[in-house]
Amino acid sequence: MIVSKKLSKFKEISHGFFNKKGGCSKGIYRSLNCGPGSNDHKKKIIENLRIVKNKISRNSKNIFLLHQIHSNKFVFINKYSKYPKKKKADALITNIPKLPIAILTADCAPILIYDKQKKMIGAIHAGWKGAYKGIISKVINFMIKKGCKKKDIIAAIGPCIAQKNYNVREDFRRKFLKKDKRNMVFFKKRKNLICFDLSKYIKSQLKLMKITNLDTINIDTFPKKNNFFSARRSLHLNHDDYGRNISLIMIN
Repeated sequence: MIVSKKLSKFKEISHGFFNKKGGCSKGIYRSLNCGPGSNDHKKKIIENLRIVKNKISRNSKNIFLLHQIHSNKFVFINKYSKYPKKKKADALITNIPKLPIAILTADCAPILIYDKQKKMIGAIHAGWKGAYKGIISKVINFMIKKGCKKKDIIAAIGPCIAQKNYNVREDFRRKFLKKDKRNMVFFKKRKNLICFDLSKYIKSQLKLMKITNLDTINIDTFPKKNNFFSARRSLHLNHDDYGRNISLIMIN
């Protein structure tokens, strides 16, 4: 389990960015696959989620997960919520204690958020589509509407695919440049390939929202040695599926 130094300063919350180690799954899902959307044995996934939950707190509620769809949609859970199962969205926000909220990734960026005054947390699944569609600003703006202040918000960007391993097509780059010519800074040419810096793009969006208390965990999910599930690496190896990494945060 990897933690953010900035989020770790606050004892009233627990959090963690998990890689693929420490679970019970086998084969291409070895070992801490937490993705119900994968073709792994469901009992193994349930056991892996239990392992993760116990790492955070044995006394907490079950981990709340979404049916992620690479969107800009989010779900707010408060004491009046009916806890909808498998809501289609890509971010969670809550102020309920003992409720671990989590998102799953396999090269996309996980973002964990905490407002130290309002005691509100958020978890965002930010692939390029969600980030491009503005999921980060939507979550931050909603938290502000709920009374949070930008100066009190801490955001940690977790492990995701690094620019050198994120090859994209020319139409991908054109899409970003059409939106804003300044997006050119997130692209680099390497050996006739176009590479995109997802983490840097996400960090820039948080800064545009005036979130300055930021932490970036610079670990590339693509290299096998880093022990993360990677959709791109699985595709490179001709695997027909892949596991998912989990990142979660909870108010104690």
